[in-house]
Amino acid sequence: MEIFQATADKMRMSSKRFATLFVVFFISFPVFLIVSSIYRNSSYYAIFEGLSKGREAGESAQNVTINRFPLEGAVHNTSEENLVSEHVKVLPGIFQNSSEETTTTNNSIASRVGPKNVSLTSSTTESTPDLEDKDKLLGGLLTTGFDEASCISRMQSQLYRKASPHKPSPYLISKLRNYEDIHRRCGPNSRAYDRSMRKIVRSKNKGAVATLCKYLIWTPANGLGNQMISMAATFLYAMLTDRVMLVKFDKDKQGLFCEPFLNSTWVLPEKSPFWNEKHIETYQIMLEKDRNRTSNSKDDLPSVLFINLQHTLTEPEKFFHCDHSQYLLRKVPLLILQSDQYFVPSLFMNPFFNQEVTKMFPEKDTVFHHLGRYLFHPSNEAWKLISDYYQEHLAKADKRIGLQIRVFSPVSTPQQTVMDLVLSCTLKHKILPQVDLQTSAGKNHSVKAVLVASLHREYGDNLRSMYLKKATVSGEVIEVYQPSHEEHQKFNDNKHNLKAWIDMYLISLSEELVTTSLSTFGYVAQGLGNLKPWLLYRLVNNDTHFPSCERDFSSEPCYHVPPKHYCNGKPIKDVSSFPYLRECKDYCYGLKLVNST
Repeated sequence: MEIFQATADKMRMSSKRFATLFVVFFISFPVFLIVSSIYRNSSYYAIFEGLSKGREAGESAQNVTINRFPLEGAVHNTSEENLVSEHVKVLPGIFQNSSEETTTTNNSIASRVGPKNVSLTSSTTESTPDLEDKDKLLGGLLTTGFDEASCISRMQSQLYRKASPHKPSPYLISKLRNYEDIHRRCGPNSRAYDRSMRKIVRSKNKGAVATLCKYLIWTPANGLGNQMISMAATFLYAMLTDRVMLVKFDKDKQGLFCEPFLNSTWVLPEKSPFWNEKHIETYQIMLEKDRNRTSNSKDDLPSVLFINLQHTLTEPEKFFHCDHSQYLLRKVPLLILQSDQYFVPSLFMNPFFNQEVTKMFPEKDTVFHHLGRYLFHPSNEAWKLISDYYQEHLAKADKRIGLQIRVFSPVSTPQQTVMDLVLSCTLKHKILPQVDLQTSAGKNHSVKAVLVASLHREYGDNLRSMYLKKATVSGEVIEVYQPSHEEHQKFNDNKHNLKAWIDMYLISLSEELVTTSLSTFGYVAQGLGNLKPWLLYRLVNNDTHFPSCERDFSSEPCYHVPPKHYCNGKPIKDVSSFPYLRECKDYCYGLKLVNST
């Protein structure tokens, strides 16, 4: 009996031990799985795994190469990077694949990024910069957090042009980050947007009303060049007035640009009640009402106001630059602005705005250079076409020259007259070399690539033919390319706008630029590229002009129709009363920004 009792006690003790072990195992096993998973996903696991594989192969730890931080632009075997590679064609010059510059780890290849004028067979690999040496965020102008695959050009565009000597000011950077926060809170698809818009719609015919957010809707006018310079000016005005800028993009601008603001959109929704609203009070009517007002009440100010700042010489003075006008506009929650002008100089005429923009832009002639690079990033579709064309035709050249030819009156201006003007300018200022009539070419065998941007193919053909038939006096090789030739400017045409955007961007990558006076197409290119162009005289008939071109003093666009009166109504006879403003080289009635007084 005692034997049976002892056996039973032992069995109970074993059962308890088994239960205890089972509980411990049940608790510890999931913890072990979690820790193991974290360990395997960490970079340390990759290190130890690499060391262990090296030892298994009989290698020492010193011979193991670990690539923990692959460079941007690399071709990897992960799904996210395969998504990028679907949009980017790796071509010679930008992405190098030489064996000296690649490191293989776990079957993935990290390709270093080479200088833009180095071909696939170049031996100058020691000069190849790492991406970490490149300022991907343009000195803080751009913010982090974007999905790079959704807008490849945002991170790659700086590889195609020289680093800008102009850095954005800390104050501009802080204003941009502040605006991005406002746009994120008040932009489309947010609660604040829905509430504010409902309130504005309900009070549209009842006077101005206080809202959570204020808005500035940009609407297009004229061609793409005009639209881009006016968008940049409108964005600056939105920042100065704490408004959310929304753009009315029809189908003709779909697929041109990336979204510029993180976690939001700048596109006005098509379902917006203000997409095609016609019955809206105008800015001019508001000014007339204000002149007749007998009290300081704002009851008769509208909730929505339309402002027309288009290019016109017949309309009365708008006084948009005046303090009192801006005081009234601050009370209106939604402004709809239409413009084809770069009206930034008028903001420098306003005392309050002048203080702000002066702090934002200590270098006054860099406003569009900074805002243009901030706002306008080619979409993936546009960027693939731009980068492919650049690599195929321009990357290997020693120098790139942009030549933009706009003919304002093609019926009355013979093509030969325009061609003579172009050659007179480019040959006199040694932008292009003379052809050698004696066939005794010089010893300089460098390559200059000339990119012609024009609606008419004859100009590219004529220039190409000229340099194909004769050698140059200097010995330089001149290659002429013209991406498109639409013959006529088209409006509300998506493909036409895409070609225009590609041409603008490509010539902005030039080291030297020749543009046509008064052309906003040229203004965009010179601003993005920080270039002071040679301005061709604007021909309107069969005449000649000397000089054929002049060097501009600023990369800023020209404001063609600036204010003509001071705020007290007296005419502005001398712009010297406004520091940092000068008459434009290409239009004596226009004004543009300069860096010094």
